[in-house]
Amino acid sequence: QVQLVESGGGLVQPGGSLRLSCAASGNIFSLHAMGWYRQAPGKQRELVAVILSGGRTDYADSVKGRFTISRDNAKNTVYLQMNSLKPEDTAVYYCNVDHSTPRGSLRNYWGQGTQVTVSS
Repeated sequence: QVQLVESGGGLVQPGGSLRLSCAASGNIFSLHAMGWYRQAPGKQRELVAVILSGGRTDYADSVKGRFTISRDNAKNTVYLQMNSLKPEDTAVYYCNVDHSTPRGSLRNYWGQGTQVTVSS
C-alpha cells in the first residue's frame, strides 16, 4: 500500500506562484509515472502534468510555459511549480502515481487533493 500526501496549496493573486509537493510513503518498491491532475467545480478532472521515471515530461496545453513538474526519486516526491497563475487555474489539485510491486503488480494511487485558489 502506498500513501500520498500533498501540500503547498492555498490562495494566491493572479500572476503569483505556488509550489505543490506530493510525498509517497508506505511499501514503496518502484514508482513509475507521477503526475498532477486538477478538478474545478462543475468540471471533469483533467491532467495537468506528468513525469515518467526517466524524466520525460508532458503538460496540458493550458499550463505549458507556466508550470514545471519535477521529481526527487530519493525522496519519492513529485513537485509542481506553478508560475503566472490565472483565475482559471483555480481547482483542487490531485497527485497521482503508478506503483509496481516486486511481483510486477501495477497499481495507481491518488492523493487526497489540495485546493489552489487564484483570486485578487
